[in-house]
Amino acid sequence: MRAKPHHGETSLRSGAAAPAIALTIAGSDSSGGAGTQADLKTFSALGVYGASVIVALTAQNTRAVTAIHDVPLDVVEAQTAAVLDDLDVGAIKIGMLSSPDIVHTVAKALEGYDGPIVLDPVIVSKSGAKLLRDEAIDALVSTLLPRATLITPNLPEAGALLGEPAARDDEEARAQGERLARLGPAVLMKGGHAEGALCTDLLVLPGGGLSRFTAPRIDTPNTHGTGCSLSSAIAAGLAKGLEMEDAVRAAHDWLQGAIRASDRLKVGSGHGPVHHFHQLWSDQEPRDEVMS
Repeated sequence: MRAKPHHGETSLRSGAAAPAIALTIAGSDSSGGAGTQADLKTFSALGVYGASVIVALTAQNTRAVTAIHDVPLDVVEAQTAAVLDDLDVGAIKIGMLSSPDIVHTVAKALEGYDGPIVLDPVIVSKSGAKLLRDEAIDALVSTLLPRATLITPNLPEAGALLGEPAARDDEEARAQGERLARLGPAVLMKGGHAEGALCTDLLVLPGGGLSRFTAPRIDTPNTHGTGCSLSSAIAAGLAKGLEMEDAVRAAHDWLQGAIRASDRLKVGSGHGPVHHFHQLWSDQEPRDEVMS
């Protein structure tokens, strides 16, 4: 499934260096702040070519998710096969998978893929809507967690995967991360739902290693899509060939900048999105003159 030139190698057709490529397998967000749209924005912001497999369509904005429509299973499988058959995908990010059937379909479609997989177990949206059905959690744990290179749960998601209450402090978060890591993947326990002036993410490795990524907690309501964006930023780093800890650190630093700059966007009236292009867009206000 990885027959095309790896990024940095020369393309026979153009003579140009092939870009790093990452694939997102997730649900869409009609408001553009989370899901597939956030993943593709993140890939682009970090200099990675993004491809996508959409597994569900959602009607949502910064205030609520009002409808979810699952994509037919054969179309999910066909999208995945089409991308992997033609593109040299350096890493895959998996996000919202709403049903057990979709979980099993994605797992089957990825059977021949040998690159890194970042799994973001999206269970509840920022507005509180349930995005992963209860019966799909067991399928996720048994089918995809062992295949993943890294999973990126927040504290409530980690608790749900284990059938336990959410961790209340770093010690409990580390213990839950270690239990999840016994299933195979590295685990990034995200601390955004914890209390305190500092936000700490814990990277727990299957072999027992631990790294901490700490930053001041930013006072803003504009956190729509933070989980999607962090996991896709890590996938972007892995697609470029970074080691796990380096990819997580780079993604963590980039997301902090995206959250700090989020108030500049002024998108929506609820939980607005982070600013994916904070390093690229000009701070200048748009001019009133008509462009010809």
